[in-house]
Amino acid sequence: MSGEGLVPASDPLALVDETRLDASEARYVAVARAANTLRGYRSDWAEWCAWCAEEGYEPLPASPEAISRYLVRLAGLGAKVGTMSRRLSALRFAHRLRDLPDPTEAARVLAVWEGIRREHSAPPQQAKPLMPPELWQVLDACPTMKHWRTPHRPPEPDLAGLRDRVLLLVGFVGALRRSELAAIEVGQLSEHPEGLVLHLPRSKTNQAGEETELVVLPRASDPAHCPVTLVDQWRSQAGISSGPLLRPVTKSNKAAARPLHPESINALVQAAVARAGLDPTPYSAHSLRAGFVTYAHLQGATDRAIAHQTRHRSLASVGTYIRVDTAWDDNAATQLGI
Repeated sequence: MSGEGLVPASDPLALVDETRLDASEARYVAVARAANTLRGYRSDWAEWCAWCAEEGYEPLPASPEAISRYLVRLAGLGAKVGTMSRRLSALRFAHRLRDLPDPTEAARVLAVWEGIRREHSAPPQQAKPLMPPELWQVLDACPTMKHWRTPHRPPEPDLAGLRDRVLLLVGFVGALRRSELAAIEVGQLSEHPEGLVLHLPRSKTNQAGEETELVVLPRASDPAHCPVTLVDQWRSQAGISSGPLLRPVTKSNKAAARPLHPESINALVQAAVARAGLDPTPYSAHSLRAGFVTYAHLQGATDRAIAHQTRHRSLASVGTYIRVDTAWDDNAATQLGI
């Protein structure tokens, strides 16, 4: 790779000619994409640079020949179409930051990419919905008291167990994504006669924060299943008056000052499911959002009412969450009389 094409493999943001940016400009460039997106781009760019080094291609500017052969290589290794699509997005991003033409729009790349999508596309693997009655089992299995090996130290409320109950119930009732759960700040919660209102300044579909999205957390008759009650208990016992709502809990049973990392929420959900004696494999943080949509549908909620809470822009998107569990509902195939 020659001097002009040689770029840091670890950080696509470094592709910007830093001599043209002052500190303020660089800061805005850094927040132009969501943190999760940038992490993905960095990983994808490193993979691309490594492949180019092996095959003798320049990573930047990339040639249509290199990109089409790279896609063929990925397809041959069994990469998912979604993964390859993100790799192309990373390449577009890198070229735009250098004011270079987008090589992914070349006819050669488009033709190969269309064929790959037609031959290799498959329905995305969907997380299994976590909803009642399994959700209640998982909540009940969260530890409530922490017992110590230290002699004479009395048991005390288990903060990690309480935090997990809040995470599970707020994630389910609020139909929240894991990034949204991790980003909740106490100041975003406001009281309402019927519960709590969560003000989300940004989300996956509202990254620029053009308007605040509202999520309601209604009070429930059963305190064990009430997100408002559990949030109040967690804040009181963890001593949280401001800052991140959901936090790691130390071995000494104290809430840390920092927020949970979005990627840790998957592990917490799976661990909670396993404590209830269920197979955690098909579950993830997305199971909470999927569980809300599926359970609300089973309870008779309309797609429009569901989208009001999930903040889906399209009602068709809500339909993708209606899983095998509901395929038999109101289906004419069951009325054929054969």
